[in-house]
Amino acid sequence: MNIVVSDPKTRKAYAKKLESTPFIGKKIGQEVDLSEVGLEGYKGIVTGGSDKTGTPMRTNFPGTARKKLLIYPGVGFKKGEKGERRKRPLRGNTIASDIHQVNIKVTHAGSKSLDELLPQTPKEKKEEKP
Repeated sequence: MNIVVSDPKTRKAYAKKLESTPFIGKKIGQEVDLSEVGLEGYKGIVTGGSDKTGTPMRTNFPGTARKKLLIYPGVGFKKGEKGERRKRPLRGNTIASDIHQVNIKVTHAGSKSLDELLPQTPKEKKEEKP
């Protein structure tokens, strides 16, 4: 499971890969303790996520299932014509074992900064073709 922790104060996002799944059963909008993933003193709110195929979780769809829903513009459907609705595959708002990525927004910071706890690796530069 991948955890993406975003800090609204610094406007940066940090990714961390986990072997375990500590947030199973939590819903979008619930506060979670981030000490379970190695971020001591941090708390955050679950803001969303997606499964291994990239299907997004939607706040107003309860449960853990993946289903095609008739939806209006918002999560899972970009802006369309006025009044337009489409059927799109979406996930429920509860984290299950088949969720691949969970997005979390920090609400309470710990004593150490996220830069110290989650160091980012520099991206490799691509070589230009001659």
